[in-house]
Amino acid sequence: MRWLFTSPAPVDHDRVLAALQAAERKTSGQIRVVLARHRTKDPLGAAQRHFQRLGLEASPQRNGVLIFVAVRSRRFAIVGDRGIHEQCGDAFWREVTAAMADFFKRGDFTGGLVHGIERAGELLAAHFPAGGADPGPDAAAIQDVE
Repeated sequence: MRWLFTSPAPVDHDRVLAALQAAERKTSGQIRVVLARHRTKDPLGAAQRHFQRLGLEASPQRNGVLIFVAVRSRRFAIVGDRGIHEQCGDAFWREVTAAMADFFKRGDFTGGLVHGIERAGELLAAHFPAGGADPGPDAAAIQDVE
């Protein structure tokens, strides 16, 4: 997905981390955010590589979600593992990315990330409530990569 604004807006890491922690308290699933400084023409491919690098596909319920943002390219993608994707299908992901893009176009970068996290968290909580498989010791993470 691509959004249009003149320069990347700052990210309130504390607010994004709080949204991640709140979402993950309600689910056995995992949500990660990767903010990449490098440019990419293929945000989905990059997101899938980071998804594997972070081991999100290793959860028994296959219920991990990754929000990948290539800030300099002004592109992003959301990847949901097989278990969660089977519950919602493509329409859900299209709705979330369109809403996030609207936030980004208005220059509300943090709001877009928080919205995506909250929507993914709601879906995960509905289908994979807390008390299921342990998400692991490094739950709720924002990664800043080169």
